[in-house]
Amino acid sequence: MLLALSDITKRFPGVLALDGARFDLRAGEVHAFMGENGAGKSTLMKIASGLFAPDHGAISLDGEPVSFANPAEAKLAGIHTVFQELTVLPNRSVAENLLIGREPVRAGGLWLDRKAMIAEAQSILDRLGIDLDARVQAGGLSTGQRQMVEIARACAQSPKVLILDEPTSSLGRAEEELLFSLIAQLKAEEVGIVYITHRMSEVFALSDRITVLRDGRFILTGETKNLDRPALIRAMVGRDVAEDRHGLDIDALPVAMETQGLARDPAVRGVDLTLHAGEVLGVAGLMGSGRTELARLLAGIDQPTGGTMTLFGEDYRPHDIRAALGRGVAYVSEDRKGLGLILPLTIGDNIALPSLDRLAERGLIAPRRIRDFARDWMQRLGVKAKDSAVAVETLSGGNQQKVSLAKWLAIQPRVILLDEPTRGVDVGAKAEIYKLIRQIAADGAAVLAISSELPELIQISDRIAVVAHGRISGVVPAAEATEEGLLDLAFDEGTAA
Repeated sequence: MLLALSDITKRFPGVLALDGARFDLRAGEVHAFMGENGAGKSTLMKIASGLFAPDHGAISLDGEPVSFANPAEAKLAGIHTVFQELTVLPNRSVAENLLIGREPVRAGGLWLDRKAMIAEAQSILDRLGIDLDARVQAGGLSTGQRQMVEIARACAQSPKVLILDEPTSSLGRAEEELLFSLIAQLKAEEVGIVYITHRMSEVFALSDRITVLRDGRFILTGETKNLDRPALIRAMVGRDVAEDRHGLDIDALPVAMETQGLARDPAVRGVDLTLHAGEVLGVAGLMGSGRTELARLLAGIDQPTGGTMTLFGEDYRPHDIRAALGRGVAYVSEDRKGLGLILPLTIGDNIALPSLDRLAERGLIAPRRIRDFARDWMQRLGVKAKDSAVAVETLSGGNQQKVSLAKWLAIQPRVILLDEPTRGVDVGAKAEIYKLIRQIAADGAAVLAISSELPELIQISDRIAVVAHGRISGVVPAAEATEEGLLDLAFDEGTAA
């Protein structure tokens, strides 16, 4: 066995994070590590990578007992981790990020050999098939490109074990395909890969074995070929999770929002779209297709260069997001941590922020009103926390997403635009958010939901509009949709002209 963690226990103040957990990894395999947020996956992998020390248990590498005082020791032993929270330094070049701590020097170590550094870094990128210039500043890269720099940095150091935490969460399809190619290459080189993700399709496409943790305890390890989606979900959440389809009579619903020829060159190029009150309209499309740019136009964040919009039959052209909110249109960004929430603030402050005008009395806001207001919305959405005074940054991804939704639902919008509403959220929390989205529509709001996960759109939507090359390539009833059919529309070359 390449890596084995046995009977691992880890306590934090007031929390038993791991309770006799175990995990093992073979050379040359992709081992998917599954579980809900808070199950203990990240804690166990942080122990494997030297960030935490276990309170009890043993670690072995290549059959020999090991212990790591810090991540540097784990890396020296061949264990490298690419965490979901990126560590790329934006004010440094790609080359400096790739070779950080291993920079070539000259004159007896007195001077950094920049020419050699750039040449070595470019060689690494080229060998891995990553189309980046080693000389450019990392701050100018997209999130997906920064993710590839992180992965290249780990691959460049000849790892024995590579731990990937949600590696495709920020990648476009081309970058995903490159990552999957790299994984195949590393497998052939006998590297053991731990693959942490909430995306079931990737688990079944890439992994050889799957291990599940729940509440810090080991649940199962099995060959991927012997497991199916319902069994895996049941192992993670401890119960069956319904995966229903929906389909309303759209013609019987009033039109909430309509666009004709809506454009913002070059991302959005003449979109005709109708959204009804009481429906969930899913929006699919490849990364860069224009789907997020479309939502930003509807939310008033960006201004169109052409076309018209109406809201409940009246002209609608908000000059900014505040104007859109004034008309009852709310937008939940895909960047939950960067744009959706103020992480150091409390749950109460985050939920109340867009509603301060309504909570104020004579220009003053009593802390009790914020507390009561937030507690009500926490109960409605099932936010799991001690109270509203807890900092949002301490919550799991699913609970952070619920807070992000609560702050905008609290203003009682007539239209809500959701961009990647379950990104980084575990399967149990996803089911709760799906139910919430359906309830929002059932209460009469119009919901537009963008997602990269086609099974998600098929499950939550009444109709699915597919964006390709800045245009709508087709609208499909969700009850009739298939992943293959939606992908065909997403790749539609007829919209590229």
